[in-house]
Amino acid sequence: MKRAVWLWSELLLMYVGVPALMYERLLPNWPIPFLLVAAIWALLVLRRDAKFEHRGLVGLARIQSEFLGPLLRDIPLLVLLGIAVRLFAPEMLFSLYRRSPAWWLAVVLFYPIFSVYPQELLYRAFFFHRYKPLFGEGIGMIAASAAVFGFVHIIFGNLVAIALTAIGGLLFGWTYRKSRSLVLTCLEHALFGDFIFTIGIGQFFYHLARQ
Repeated sequence: MKRAVWLWSELLLMYVGVPALMYERLLPNWPIPFLLVAAIWALLVLRRDAKFEHRGLVGLARIQSEFLGPLLRDIPLLVLLGIAVRLFAPEMLFSLYRRSPAWWLAVVLFYPIFSVYPQELLYRAFFFHRYKPLFGEGIGMIAASAAVFGFVHIIFGNLVAIALTAIGGLLFGWTYRKSRSLVLTCLEHALFGDFIFTIGIGQFFYHLARQ
């Protein structure tokens, strides 16, 4: 009982309280610094846990055998997302690339390193292992992870960011649960993220989007 109370308190503080305080500007709206600090803490916790399979954090063994499934699932979703932007917000399409190709390239290259991997470490590897006593290992865990993953994006102040990341959280959670490969999950996340920035709707995910 005490363990569950501690886990719930930790989860609510880190995954709900901190984003809410950032949204209300009671904490600085610095998503990357907060993300990196939280990810480092989570990594230290996992490294001290003998029950955690650490090879899953950097291992490449299952990528070749598992990659095709997420790819076949994700490509139609990405195509539909691109079509939606073309139909409903054509002025946004490729806007970042057209405005600044150099900045677009920097985002595509560095977003997976400084944003995707820390996010997946915190919201998949750490969350799935740490809070297994609360949510189990099935659909409840995937849903809980997706819910807090969507919620943290309130800091950007728009429903598009929350909705897309909640859906993405379900996809990434499913991939991680099936493969237990953080690298594979990061590749899927990076594919979605870089595509979103490429088709011009990355502006919904800028930390200055909500002033």
